[in-house]
Amino acid sequence: MKDQTESGGETGPARRHTAGAPVVVVGAGPVGMLNALGLARQGVPVTVLERHADVVRAPRAVVHHWATLEGLDRLSVLDAAVAAGFKKQDYCFLNWRTGERVRYGLSLLEGSVAHPYNLHLRQDRFVEVMLDVIERDGLPVEVRFEREVIGVRDHDDRAVVNALCPDGSVEQHQASWVIGADGAGSAVRRLLGLPFEGFTWPERFVATDVVYPFEEEGYDQTTFVVDETYGAIIVKIDNSSDAGLWRYTYSDPEAGTPERVEQRMGGFLDTLLPHADRRELRAHSPYKMHQRCAPAFRMGRVLLAGDAAHATNPTGGYGLTSGLFDSYLLIDALAAVVRGRADDRVLDRYAHERRRVFKELVSPAASANKKMIFGSTVTDEGAAAWDRVRRLGQDEEAARVRLMFPKSLETPARTA
Repeated sequence: MKDQTESGGETGPARRHTAGAPVVVVGAGPVGMLNALGLARQGVPVTVLERHADVVRAPRAVVHHWATLEGLDRLSVLDAAVAAGFKKQDYCFLNWRTGERVRYGLSLLEGSVAHPYNLHLRQDRFVEVMLDVIERDGLPVEVRFEREVIGVRDHDDRAVVNALCPDGSVEQHQASWVIGADGAGSAVRRLLGLPFEGFTWPERFVATDVVYPFEEEGYDQTTFVVDETYGAIIVKIDNSSDAGLWRYTYSDPEAGTPERVEQRMGGFLDTLLPHADRRELRAHSPYKMHQRCAPAFRMGRVLLAGDAAHATNPTGGYGLTSGLFDSYLLIDALAAVVRGRADDRVLDRYAHERRRVFKELVSPAASANKKMIFGSTVTDEGAAAWDRVRRLGQDEEAARVRLMFPKSLETPARTA
């Protein structure tokens, strides 16, 4: 494993050695913080290193699928998360060309699952909730912002992580284990020398946070607009204004640069959100969409989780979902290893199973969703896809099968 600081020799930046926690987590996003919180709940102290100066505010994931909420409940996070966000059950597909709407909802799961609703909560607010819970419960987690990881080395009995500080010095952290949860551009994965296999979609997604009276215009709190030009994912984020704050995400094949995104954004907004006098754009973030996966999620004492291990386009919300399911399995497995209750082979199971789930289930499903929502309903393939959608509003059993899909992305914990 590579350590970039080693090449600096005597002229390199000064090093500060820190007291080691059993686990160092790189990345203070939702996956990194959830792993930290979950390990701390089991008595494992954790140090979190985050390269940004604060919680990242750019528009990111919003929807926590119902199947992930049981894990949040086990970690005593769910109540605080629900208080910060809101529950929702409805889904709607809107055929933009014809105006046909297909509706169904999670009420179909009432009586058969513990939490028959999705939780809508912005990624940055979710991280803030976990930070508050850590402080409230006095959990042994230290979060260090403005720490850019520049070196990772694996020894037989420990791992060493070097992090660049704002003053130019280097902190050295020694730990029994390291979790790389630092996103799709993961420094940990790069320092391990691991490629990110797969492909990048040619078009860009543009995520916008906007105040607009969607509900007055007949939109449900989760609406998929199906169209090859104006396909979109529209999700209510919170009730911060009379109209509420919504996430409107569209796909633009011609938005090659941030400047081009801004030049073309007005055309999309004016088409889907035509009442400009009632529209307030709060934030926007263009990003590339990937279907990529590391060839291994474990190298020695370093493990990858969430987008650092695998990245998918966000259609359907399976990126955050799979990252949370990574975390639930990894928390139990790693805590068992640290506390001497299990052999580290349980971490090989984590690495193998979570990679298999992504390759066999998450990526194919997200890709199919993306092609359907942002594709034509006129072609034979598109018409057949729309017929399958139409069935969801007519056949309760078909709708239940679709609603249960996120549960299939979970890997049950087993530490023996």
